[in-house]
Amino acid sequence: MTAKLDKLREILQSYGRTLVCFSGGVDSTFLLRVAADTLGDGCHAVTCVSETMAQGEIEDARALGRELGLGDRHHVVDSHELERPGFADNPVDRCAMCKTELMEHAAPLAATLGIEHIALGTNVDDLGDYRPGIQAARDRGAVAPMVDAGLTKADIRTLSQQLGLRTWDKPQLACLSSRFPYGTKITPERLRRVDAFEDGLRALGFSTLRVRFHDTIARVELSRDEMIGAFDKRDEIVALGNELGFTYVALDLAGFRSGSLNESGLVSLRRSGDKAS
Repeated sequence: MTAKLDKLREILQSYGRTLVCFSGGVDSTFLLRVAADTLGDGCHAVTCVSETMAQGEIEDARALGRELGLGDRHHVVDSHELERPGFADNPVDRCAMCKTELMEHAAPLAATLGIEHIALGTNVDDLGDYRPGIQAARDRGAVAPMVDAGLTKADIRTLSQQLGLRTWDKPQLACLSSRFPYGTKITPERLRRVDAFEDGLRALGFSTLRVRFHDTIARVELSRDEMIGAFDKRDEIVALGNELGFTYVALDLAGFRSGSLNESGLVSLRRSGDKAS
């Protein structure tokens, strides 16, 4: 891992002035810290805020920017994925639309700042899932220095801990749009309900989780270690779901897994003869 970290620093040094796409998650926080250490004032960060980003994550990203000493080099801009034609219909290439929106904000900002490179917090493990957004961003000029350095998620967590980053054990996150099966309409009201349900579960003591939206049903994914606790608190969880408009609350016995909605979405694609790439 030391060699990989040294490689990442070499890559960033070769870029010179760099704009890091920063969400406040494990990966982008680690990348921003290393970039700031390596490039000093030549490192800037951009956080795109929209209705698809959990409110708690917006606040945490701002706080992390301050903790990392970015000051006015942390640029927080409004984005509008839901206004993009077709995005709210939640097609299988929704993530490509999201990253396109990100780059349409990041690229002009980088140009204004005189910055050539826009860096994503993508790691090697991300390449193993269906992630059309990664390619969309790269097609628009983004770079992925942690992939080029060979860093995995486990590497990043370990190195983050060594660097004293409080995000080293932060649960894996994704934009709220990922809670909706492909083809399910995404609306501000539905996003708010999912966000509030996940916040409520955290308040009950759960950490690694997703609330997947299935119309009248909220399908809750928890880490397997936390499932027993869900049975102990089932009355509170059901009451929370009912308050937020869900008729039924279901616990997914397969547990939390990133990208679980790809399971059915990609099967449907293959059956229809479409190509997912």
